[in-house]
Amino acid sequence: MFSTTSEYALRAIVAVVRANKESGVQARELARETGVPSSYLYKILATLRRSGILSGSRGSHGGYHLGREPHEIPLIDIVSLFEVVRTNKACLLSETQPCDDTNLCSAHQHWEHVQRTYLDFLTTKTIADLASPRSE
Repeated sequence: MFSTTSEYALRAIVAVVRANKESGVQARELARETGVPSSYLYKILATLRRSGILSGSRGSHGGYHLGREPHEIPLIDIVSLFEVVRTNKACLLSETQPCDDTNLCSAHQHWEHVQRTYLDFLTTKTIADLASPRSE
């Protein structure tokens, strides 16, 4: 459901949180840890840094760390940097026609549920939720 770039960005940020290093995590280490190609990851990290989600320092002891606490970063703040997140009731089948309760398309009932669930996930879940250990 996420674009590849959004997925890679989420992976990188979660890796930064889980590393929990005071000095930060170097881009090379993030690329190795996440499996994201280095050249692609550098562009993603630059966008995250410009947005304030990540901060970083240069040099041999430098690295990336979060610009805010993990529980203060909803997923929508990250995903919306890399793709359009539609918050209106966009029609799945038409770019020009609205899709609402008065003008239903054949996919309306199902698509509205998917869209609402997706937006709810992006706005209520944070990086802290993704970075927490998995329950077995």
